[in-house]
Amino acid sequence: MTAAPTITPFHDAATGTFTYLVSDPASRRAAIIDPVLDFDARSGRTSTRSADAVLAALHERGETLEWILETHAHADHLSAAAYLKAQAGGRVAIGEGIRAVQQAFVPVFDLAASCATDGSQFDRLLADGETIALGGLDVRVLALPGHTSDSIAYLVGDAAFIGDTLFMPDAGTARTDFPGGDAGRLYDSIQKLFALPEATRLYMCHDYPTGAQTARHESSVGAQYRENIHVRHGTSREAYVELRTARDRTLAMPALIIPALQVNICAGALPTPGANGIAYLRMPLNALDRA
Repeated sequence: MTAAPTITPFHDAATGTFTYLVSDPASRRAAIIDPVLDFDARSGRTSTRSADAVLAALHERGETLEWILETHAHADHLSAAAYLKAQAGGRVAIGEGIRAVQQAFVPVFDLAASCATDGSQFDRLLADGETIALGGLDVRVLALPGHTSDSIAYLVGDAAFIGDTLFMPDAGTARTDFPGGDAGRLYDSIQKLFALPEATRLYMCHDYPTGAQTARHESSVGAQYRENIHVRHGTSREAYVELRTARDRTLAMPALIIPALQVNICAGALPTPGANGIAYLRMPLNALDRA
């Protein structure tokens, strides 16, 4: 590794999502992590405002987009991966567990004719411990199943981009009631994060500020280990599973889960337009509980 990465966060207030522009200052090669495609469910209108803001920063710094990295197939926002690839190139990557996610949801949305379940929509499927290059920087993959089957973190120097595995310490941890989710596996994944050096910077995928608060994007292994309200030093696996499972029973489905999954399991590609030139998303009735 030749240098520390340059990290620029972008917050989408509508979904509480953080997107990160991460680059090697020496080679000016860049990755975009967890990009957002803006979507208004009431009108069915998409927008590239959030993705264009990241692209503007990329171009202003004279950087080349090498990777578009997903920490998992998100259920709370649509991915702009396909749009970014069309605009700036780069390869789209996700954890190899995406196959299990596709196998769970392709039947729900009746997408077998248009969405394969082998992960082939993505340019690269990443395994635990694998390393990819970002210019002169090494990006190490850490599998973190539990929230979803495909959840992974990207470690670059002393920074880790951890998806939904942990939130800020006062907000706890990710839900585990989606297909492929498992509270015990999430506990084990969190212990993998806790095994990193205490000073490791943890970059959140979400924060949901209220009132006059501002969105927070960075924590640390040490802070989480000491302060996380759901799991910290001394929390047993059994206690965490009981807490997490009970909390999940109280949670509503994410507002955008139905449109988001249809797009995100297909690497951010919107549905092919019909003969009338209009693309359609599907609304399965009474089906998500069976996924």
